[in-house]
Amino acid sequence: MKVGVIGCGYWGAKHVRVLSSLPDVSLVVAIDAQSERIEPLRRMYPSALCVTSLDEVIDLIDAAIIATPPRSHAPLAKRLLQAGKHVMVEKPMTASTAEARELVALADDNGLTLATGHTFEHNAVVKHLRDMVTGGELGKIYYIDTARLNLGLYQPDVNVVWDLAPHDISIINMVLGSTPTAVSAWGASHAGTPFEDVAYLRLEYGNIGATANIHVSWLDPSKVRRVTVVGSQRMAVYDDMLDEGRLRIYDKGVQGAPLDGTVPMSYRYGGIVSPHIPMTEPLAEVDRDFVESAISGRRPAVDGQRGLAVVEVLEAAAESMATGRTVQLTPATDAVLA
Repeated sequence: MKVGVIGCGYWGAKHVRVLSSLPDVSLVVAIDAQSERIEPLRRMYPSALCVTSLDEVIDLIDAAIIATPPRSHAPLAKRLLQAGKHVMVEKPMTASTAEARELVALADDNGLTLATGHTFEHNAVVKHLRDMVTGGELGKIYYIDTARLNLGLYQPDVNVVWDLAPHDISIINMVLGSTPTAVSAWGASHAGTPFEDVAYLRLEYGNIGATANIHVSWLDPSKVRRVTVVGSQRMAVYDDMLDEGRLRIYDKGVQGAPLDGTVPMSYRYGGIVSPHIPMTEPLAEVDRDFVESAISGRRPAVDGQRGLAVVEVLEAAAESMATGRTVQLTPATDAVLA
């Protein structure tokens, strides 16, 4: 099939590279209004068609990947779906839940593939962690704690929550196999921009009795990409900044409360295991799954419903930051995260 990439900045250029290597893609079309982004791709991928306007090629392509700024996602995706094209949208899928629901309905009504670029849901380490949780290897999950910190990169159209938190929300939803029932958030802007550059989110997964805490920042001296899962039997830490041993399982925990209710409690200290996990490039898995889904008609691994579930949390976090209140959500059905 012929696949367009709309927006050829940092991520869009990567999609062009990956699609150019897929045997099911007969033509890659790079689309960006900024010619300075198009010209390098023209030299690097001579078999690709490089243009500056979607109008030039919308009748030519069968599918498209949207890698433009978030507020443009919904209008572009809607136009493509109405034109009968399969669509994959980078995170966050849309800038509002209303837009996300419209895209999901439009794709379903027209029998088209709608996928979301939650790269970490195709990450081998995250899949392994999900399987451990599903298999009960960590026991009952008490909470998940994540940190996604760095010095920059400030975005011109969204705050740090909409920029960074989609990764962690999608990871947590996938690992727990559930969606939040309540969201509370706090954020602040420190560098004189109109958008918050540091934020904390608390997600309550009432259906399974677990919680999650998310810390995101553009204003931190260290680059951190860490997910900690604390269970009743074991604990796990996924550190994406490590070259080796990114997932470590700690056989540690608390041995129940004392009979008289006092502390200290009894602690268990066991070994640390780092399982061998064969790695693949997550972005390649994202694009391969999208193309294969569009061709076969099967539902993609990370579909529009999963994109909607993340946008619901982002919108609830924005409301909580504005009002100082906890926002209640209706949890998705199990089918959404199956």
